Amino acid sequence: MKSTFNKKLGALLLCAMSVLTASAQQTYNEMEQLTVNEQVTTVITASEPIRLVDISTDQVVGDKPIENVIRLKPKEGGHEDGAVLAIVTVVTERYRSQYALVYTTRLEEAVSDKEVQLSERHAFRNPVVSMSTEEMVRYARRIWNSPAQYRNIRTNKHHLTMRLNNIYSVSEYFFIDLSVENKTNLRFDIDELRFKLCDKKQQRATNVQEVCLEPELLLYKSGHFLHGYRNVAVLKRMTFPNDKVLTIELCERQISGRTISMTIDYEDVLSADSFSSLLLDEK
Repeated sequence: MKSTFNKKLGALLLCAMSVLTASAQQTYNEMEQLTVNEQVTTVITASEPIRLVDISTDQVVGDKPIENVIRLKPKEGGHEDGAVLAIVTVVTERYRSQYALVYTTRLEEAVSDKEVQLSERHAFRNPVVSMSTEEMVRYARRIWNSPAQYRNIRTNKHHLTMRLNNIYSVSEYFFIDLSVENKTNLRFDIDELRFKLCDKKQQRATNVQEVCLEPELLLYKSGHFLHGYRNVAVLKRMTFPNDKVLTIELCERQISGRTISMTIDYEDVLSADSFSSLLLDEK
């Protein structure tokens, strides 16, 4: 009885594995086909940032003008109708899609605008992405709506006040909530928001060592503000020695060129861990 059950179970497992293997494979005939022509630019738009694009041949050129859009075009004409010029693979943070680029001599048949459809998205666990942009935005918005935990980290300059509202730690990232109050009637035109690791004690300007940190995400990309500015920045988690501080600097465009910055000690960064459970508790 037990032997018969084991045989049936084994057969079921083999069938399930064969079905999964078949569903995980895709042939050329099953791909979405996009007709292309050298006089028409084909624009493919994904629903999230594109991390990788592969064009299988050099007969087609492409670029990525913005994070979720790619542009494709055959290098030259003279191909036969129906000739497959290349297979293009688009990999985002959570899925991948493939398209066969088929040549057409008729301009009216060339695809100029293509959005990646749900049915064309194959789930993909990208090893370099521990948190998607969509997840980051969701956490950042929750932080935006949370009360300020820090009251004493601030700096004043040029009638501006920059303050730290919160630091949260989620997964491999720090979420830093900051705001700036403008006490003048002069609009502040933002040039750049910078994050740096700097020496806590600076003996001479020539000996200053700075490490610039590129944010993974800024919740809002405001270009200017009159009375108030607030943003949530996402930085990759880091450790740094006690002789370093995390510096946040907001710079204004010329000609006025006002700059304000504040420093955050490592102890304050460490305390971010105590808030992570609040964010991970989904409501």
